[in-house]
Amino acid sequence: MLLSADRSSMNEGVPLSFRIVEAVAREEGVDPVEIEPPEYDALYDVLNPEALDSLFAPREDGTPRSPGEVTFTFCGYEMVVESDGAVTILD
Repeated sequence: MLLSADRSSMNEGVPLSFRIVEAVAREEGVDPVEIEPPEYDALYDVLNPEALDSLFAPREDGTPRSPGEVTFTFCGYEMVVESDGAVTILD
């Protein structure tokens, strides 16, 4: 079941790693700055945020990377991050 999704057109310039935190915060009903240890998992304990941000970013010459997605669990939510910038929480 789809719980939430953010499309890149709504969040241009916002790193994927922050979109993940925003999605969890929305589901939890809290401000994104509250998604931090010890109450919540640290994103860097689950994956490397900088690596994720650069995974789907355009190449140095500006050409787009191949489409794809990354699936992982963060703060108890099954997350899907797509190359088009969509962040989805699955149930």
